[in-house]
Amino acid sequence: MTLQRSWWRVIVGVVLTALMLFPVYWMVNVSLTKTQDLRANPPHIFPIDPTFEGFEAVFRQQLPNLGTSLLIGLGCVILTVVISAPAAYAIALLNLRGGRSLNFILLVAQMIPAVVMAMGFYAIYVRLGLLNSLGGLILADSTIAVPFAVLLFTAFMSGLPRELLQAARVDGAGAWRTFVSIVLPMSRNSVITVSLFAFLWAWSDFIFASTLARNSPFKPVTLGIYAYIGNNTTQWNAIMATAVVASIPAAILLVMAQRYVAAGVTAGAVKD
Repeated sequence: MTLQRSWWRVIVGVVLTALMLFPVYWMVNVSLTKTQDLRANPPHIFPIDPTFEGFEAVFRQQLPNLGTSLLIGLGCVILTVVISAPAAYAIALLNLRGGRSLNFILLVAQMIPAVVMAMGFYAIYVRLGLLNSLGGLILADSTIAVPFAVLLFTAFMSGLPRELLQAARVDGAGAWRTFVSIVLPMSRNSVITVSLFAFLWAWSDFIFASTLARNSPFKPVTLGIYAYIGNNTTQWNAIMATAVVASIPAAILLVMAQRYVAAGVTAGAVKD
C-alpha cells in the first residue's frame, strides 16, 4: 500500500513538473523552428527541420545587450549589498530607534507597483539628467532589491549569538569593525541569497528599462528583444532564441547557489 502511494506521488510530481517546464520546452522549440513553419496549423510539437538562424541573430546582434544586462546586474548587486547589509546590522544589532517601524515601511515599499515607481523615477531623472544612463538604471533596479535585502539580513542578523559581539567589544572592536570582521562573514549565506535575487531582478527588468533607458545607446537584453518585433513581421525564432540565451546565466546561478539560497531564505526562522 505504501509503495502504491509512492508511485502515485511520483506520477503526480512528474506530471506537474512537465506542465511547469512545458513553456520552457516550447520556447526552445520555437527558437529552432523556421520562420515559414511558425504559422503551421497545427503547430509542430517537435522542431521539424530545425534551424539555428534565431541563435545566429542573437550572437550577431544581442551580445552587447547581454553585456549591458550583466553590468546592470552586477551594479545592482553591489549597490544593494552595500546599502542593505549595514542598514540591517543597525536595525538588528545596534538597537536603532524606530527599527520596527522602518521594517514595516520597507515591507510596504515592496507592495508599490513597479509601474508607479517607474513614473516617479522618470520625473526625477528628467531633472537630474539621469535618463538613458546605466547608473540611473542600476539605481532604479536597486530600489526593488534593497527592501527585500534589508528584511532578509535583519532576520538573519537578529539570530546571531550576542556573545560574539560582546567579545568583539571587549577586544576593543568598534561597531564598524565588528560588522566587517564578524557579522558580515557569518552572513555569507544571506549575502549570496541577496546577491542572487538582486541580480535576477536587474537581469529580467523590463519596466524600468523601457521607461528610463528606451533611447540609451546601451540597452539591456530585455529591450534588445524589441528589435525583432515590427509592425508587419515578428521574428519569433529570434525572440525565443534570445530568451533561451538570456535564461542560461540565471539557471546556472540558481543551480550553483541553491544550497546557499535555501540556507539564506530560512535564516532567522528558528531561534534557539
